[in-house]
Parts: sequence; C-alpha cells; structure tokens
Amino acid sequence: MNLFKFFKRKGNPFSPQDLADYIGFSVDTYTGRRVSPALALKLTAVFGCVRVLAESVGMLPCFLYQSTDNGRIKAPKEKLYSLLYIAPNEYMTPQEFWEYLIGCLCLRGNFYAYKVKVFGEVVELLPLLPDSVLPKLNEKWEPVYQVTFPDGSCKTLSQNEIWHVRTFTTDSLIGLSPISYARQAIGLGLATEEHGARLFNNGAVPRGVLQTDDSLTDEAYKHLKDSFQEQHQGLSNAHKPMILEKGLKWNNISMSAEDAQFLDTRKFQLEEICRIFRVPLHMLQNTDRATFNNIENLGMGFVNYSLVPYLTRIEQRINNGLVSKEKRGQFYAKFNVGALLRGDMKSRYESYATGINWGILSPNECRDLEERNPREGGDVYLTPMNMTTKPQDNDNVK
Repeated sequence: MNLFKFFKRKGNPFSPQDLADYIGFSVDTYTGRRVSPALALKLTAVFGCVRVLAESVGMLPCFLYQSTDNGRIKAPKEKLYSLLYIAPNEYMTPQEFWEYLIGCLCLRGNFYAYKVKVFGEVVELLPLLPDSVLPKLNEKWEPVYQVTFPDGSCKTLSQNEIWHVRTFTTDSLIGLSPISYARQAIGLGLATEEHGARLFNNGAVPRGVLQTDDSLTDEAYKHLKDSFQEQHQGLSNAHKPMILEKGLKWNNISMSAEDAQFLDTRKFQLEEICRIFRVPLHMLQNTDRATFNNIENLGMGFVNYSLVPYLTRIEQRINNGLVSKEKRGQFYAKFNVGALLRGDMKSRYESYATGINWGILSPNECRDLEERNPREGGDVYLTPMNMTTKPQDNDNVK
C-alpha cells in the first residue's frame, strides 16, 4: 500500500479501486468483463473516437508566435518553434507526437514527457508511459513526479524536468481517466460484442436442450454430449442436419437477438461512448441523424467543443511549461484550426471577397490561405469610399 501514498496529500492512502479510477488500470465491471485502456481500444467505438480525436489534432500545425507592437509574428528562430513544428525528438514527427499525446489523454487522462534542456531552453521532448509516472505534491506544495525508466531505475523529478498535460481533474494534479470512469458503458459494449461473436460462431443457432423421456446412463450421456459438440457446435458445423435417436427432442430456450434487443443495445452503446469522448456520431460513420443541412454545423461543433478543449490545454501547458520564464508573455504557441473550418470553394471565395472589400484582408493574405504565392501589389488594404471617421471627409467626397 505504500505505492498508493504518492497520490494522497494527507490522510488515508488510496484504495486499489481509487488508484485504478485515476490512472486507468484494468478494473472489473458488472458485466464481468475487465476494462483497461488496452482492452477498451478493442471496442470499435472507443478505437474510432480516440483515433478521430488523435488524428484530427495530429494534422494541425502548431506554431510559436511572438507578440510585437504591430501584432504577432511567427518565431522560427526560436528552438521551441522547431520542436513544435518540425520534430519534437529524434524519432517522432509532430503528427505522431500530438497523436500520442491525445491518445494518452483520451485513455488515461494524463500525458508526461521528459524535457531535455540545453542552456535552459527545451530542445527535445521524450514521451513517457503514463503508467510509469506517479505524481504527488511535496512539502512545499510543488508537483514532483516519481518516474520508472525503461531500465528499471526510479527517480523523482520536478516539474522543471517533466512536461505534464492533464484532462479534467478533481484534485488539481492528476487527470481523470475516461476509461476508468466510463468502464461500465465500455464493459457493456465489450460484452454485447462478445455475445454477438459467440452467437455467430455457433452458426447463429440459439441455446437449447435435448429432451427425452428415457433416462440416460453416464456412458450414454457422455457419448451424446461429445457427439453433439463435435457435430453441431461451431460455425463450421452450422446448418448441418441434426440426427436424434431414441425419442430425443431439441427445444430452444433462449431469446432471439431481436427479442433481446441486441442491435439496439449495440447502437445505444455507440452513442454512449461517443458521448464520453464528445465525438459526433457521423464521425464514426453513423449518419442516422445527419443531413445535408446539419452536417457542416456538426463538423463545426466537433472542432469547437471536442478539439478546442484539448488544444487549449496543450497550448497553455506549452506557454507555462516549455516557454522559458524570461520569455513568457512574449512568446506563445497556437494551433491553426483553420484547415478544419474551411468551407467549400464557393463559400471561401465569397468570404474572401467580403474581407477584401471591407479592408479586413489583403489579396495576398487570401492567397496565402489558399496556399498560393503572393502577387505584386497584393498587400494593399482597401477602404470603402462611403466609410470614414471624419465628417469633413464626406463633404470632400461629395
């Protein structure tokens, strides 16, 4: 139980169940199925939700910006810019790194990375397995992390050495594991999937009993049992004619899949798991409630209410944990979600025309959004002739 004391500030240590709730160890459910992050991924709904979230964030570029008197500009000369946009370490691309980060948050609620520093600047981020890190608060109320490294060594590191991103938390330190807290819903999904697999493995033949008015000897009973299992159990024996001797009768005793609402249960569990991860159903190829009129709004809702909370957590952790103290407030990180909010070509060009005519955008800024090279004279901002802040200008126009 000494292991659990790392998670308590004062009082009694956590129970094994409490620890499982926090960091996502395998736990039992009422269905009898054990649920862990690895087992949960075997359910297609969980795998689909995690993959949609991870890949959506992974394909977004993350830039480091510098605040200036004239606005913000990109800061490619900073080492952190290369770390976020080009390579976080020697063996991962930014897409792989962000996908792994979101996967950890979705499955375990916490992401940890070791910060490699040179002259006080972070030059590399090495991801750690969430299960190998135990956070706690020391006597000064500062977060420290007990890390078990791959070689088996254990060391306590400070938050200056560990970059920690967490989801919703109830103790201000450890993010809650969605898999542990939603284990009953995920366990039911796994159970219904197993039920369907076993049903069709038996040729979709329901359970039943062999009935006879005669008594069977032990030898006859064993022979009948072995023969029946060999000839009629399993998908390879489906639809074989059943030969019964000495007045034996076959009686079904179980409900059909329709009577048990098997398909409805599986569909509801899909909705339940999508609710956990806040992923729209159409993102998992379920378009029952999607129409041509609302599909675009559903996509915008996915960006605003599913992805932006994750992006905001990451951006703020970058600003607080990776930008040096001397540069905080001057440099900050920002994901570019514009690619996910792009409309069709007609809508985009109409929006560009409005922006150019009202002086909000220049032609070159619009060309940049379309990934086209700038043109000469395209940096001009237009001002409508009938729009001015000085009354005398209107007289001159007349």
